[in-house]
Amino acid sequence: MRIENRRATEAFRKVPCLLSALLLFVLLSHAEKSNAQTSYFPPPVAGSTWETTDPAELGWCNNRIDSLYNFLDTNGTKAFILLYHGRILLEHYSGTFTQDSLWYWASAGKTLTSTIVGLAQEDGYLDINDPTQLYLGSGWTAETPAQEAAITVRHQLNMTTGLDDGAGDVYCTDPACLSYLADPGERWAYHNAPYTLLHDVVADATGQFFSLYFNNRLRNPIGMDGFWLPTDYNKVFWSTARSAARFGLLALNRMVWDTDTIMHDSAYFQTATTPSQALNQSYGYLWWLNGQPTYMLPQTQFVFQGPLMPNEPADAYNGLGKDDQLINVVPSRDMVLVRLGNAAGGPVPVATVLNDQIWAHINALDCSVGISKVNLNGTGLVLVPNPAEDQVELRLPENVRITQITVLDATGRPVLKVTGAERISVAQLAPGHYTVVAQVGGRRLVAQLLKE
Repeated sequence: MRIENRRATEAFRKVPCLLSALLLFVLLSHAEKSNAQTSYFPPPVAGSTWETTDPAELGWCNNRIDSLYNFLDTNGTKAFILLYHGRILLEHYSGTFTQDSLWYWASAGKTLTSTIVGLAQEDGYLDINDPTQLYLGSGWTAETPAQEAAITVRHQLNMTTGLDDGAGDVYCTDPACLSYLADPGERWAYHNAPYTLLHDVVADATGQFFSLYFNNRLRNPIGMDGFWLPTDYNKVFWSTARSAARFGLLALNRMVWDTDTIMHDSAYFQTATTPSQALNQSYGYLWWLNGQPTYMLPQTQFVFQGPLMPNEPADAYNGLGKDDQLINVVPSRDMVLVRLGNAAGGPVPVATVLNDQIWAHINALDCSVGISKVNLNGTGLVLVPNPAEDQVELRLPENVRITQITVLDATGRPVLKVTGAERISVAQLAPGHYTVVAQVGGRRLVAQLLKE
């Protein structure tokens, strides 16, 4: 009897503690939900009604919106969406392209892969700190066993595998194409082959086709459409622009879709959207980050000073793809931007130049802002012609004097320096991608050049 009474007493004493814990949980859950900025989520069915917001509520000028649309149309855009508080603020399609048309995300789809890897880890299928060979098997590279064993899934996510991205086809995933150049974690390089193999890592870890796990775990719960299409060199996601906006909205709300938490591992998402290594501070786990002190670009080892895109809000994290495919997530403005279409003409494999120019136009939409105060030319430096074979003219949006021009090759090595000129000869340069840095007063303006 005494034992039973003691147990009853102990249970009774635990009641206040349990009630306090329950109350704390409720309060924390409420606080977490109230901290989410987004106030609206579209119904979880692709093609369903999506609420809108009138740009006039933000004090935007209609004629400047027309100017933005004209800029997009003249730069190959097929679809453009800007969300505000989850609602459609701007939506524009060109030609025969509609909200039901499909287009490829190119490397903007790397953000989907980043998310899926995080979900597979949360589900207990893998650990990003594991050696990649645990999932792909020994011999997935041409490295020595010790070198290969040092490469982890995390290195694939942050582009620091150390595999040689200059040894032929950067898309080739055959072991013979994957050779040692540096120790993992010691060199950042935008290398597509190790990224592509993340799909195989997830497939092996989950025991499912990557696309099946992706559909069940991410696409279907938020009402996306679209599919992964294997190509000769990569795996590319195709969808409507609205589905891209849905994913951007999920990322804006830190992987919570209305009342459904898609990813509970908030630490993983935080790491994915912040600097994941010290080499390229503007790169997370397959996300491009704005507002960092320095950045690197594909096909070069040069470290540039300043933010990736000066006109874009500093806290934005982005999916950037070939031919200027864009997904921007901007928490400070509670906005998501999507741009799909043809290349705007720049040679950079990721869409930093056009992305920055679009934000320059968006910043100019406010009727209270003088249009002359906004730099609509993005970085401010335009190379004509580009691609080029012989002469290149450097054009600036303002009447300023260039004091020095430096041309860097893909490794970041200076190959040409010119003082006090606005036209340079590149005839002597080998075909390939180059970075042109123009010193203008106290500023350094940067543009990418393709030499044919």
